[in-house]
Amino acid sequence: MDILKFIEHADFFESASDSSKKMLAEICIPKPITKKMVIFTEGEFGSAFYLLATGSVSLHKNAPSGKEIMLKIVQPGEIFAEVILFEQNSYPVTAVCVKSGVLFSIPKHQFYCLLNNEVFRNDFLSMLMRKQRYLTEKIRYLTMHDVEDRFFQFFNEHYGSEKKIRLTFSKKDIASAIGATPETFSRLLNRLTNEGKITIDDTYLLININQNT
Repeated sequence: MDILKFIEHADFFESASDSSKKMLAEICIPKPITKKMVIFTEGEFGSAFYLLATGSVSLHKNAPSGKEIMLKIVQPGEIFAEVILFEQNSYPVTAVCVKSGVLFSIPKHQFYCLLNNEVFRNDFLSMLMRKQRYLTEKIRYLTMHDVEDRFFQFFNEHYGSEKKIRLTFSKKDIASAIGATPETFSRLLNRLTNEGKITIDDTYLLININQNT
């Protein structure tokens, strides 16, 4: 995979200068990932953060009760684990590959060297602010839309306009991603099935409505 070409087309780096994109591409290390592969674990020392090229990655955190909470499903073009650059030295979550693909490892030490370049530093801070605004909007969305809206939005974000979807996420992960308890999610699936809006089994989900209506 052409790393520079991928970075040039990734939404996260849209506002970065050409020179910044080239500098970043030079330190990226491509790594294949396979389904269920653990990329890093919560509490592990963080020597790198990551840019996902293809596939998908789930980020989990262990609650004090011992329950595993799925916080996010990372999609191609997104960076993750960048918290180790500024806030702490260890990963605050566990990252597991959900769908096989490729990610780019960005070594922390080499990245710090790039931050000495004023243009790159300003570009990166701008990109982080864009991500922060996205996360703020995401929180706003979760508070303003009911669980059914969030359910269909999840599949629209991850599968586009496809109607017959081969499930690559567990029901547990989908429930966590849309902010629903397992009990609420189970009731939602039963209701949507009874209303004829979806057909679901262990492998496929068929969406029987227009998601834009």
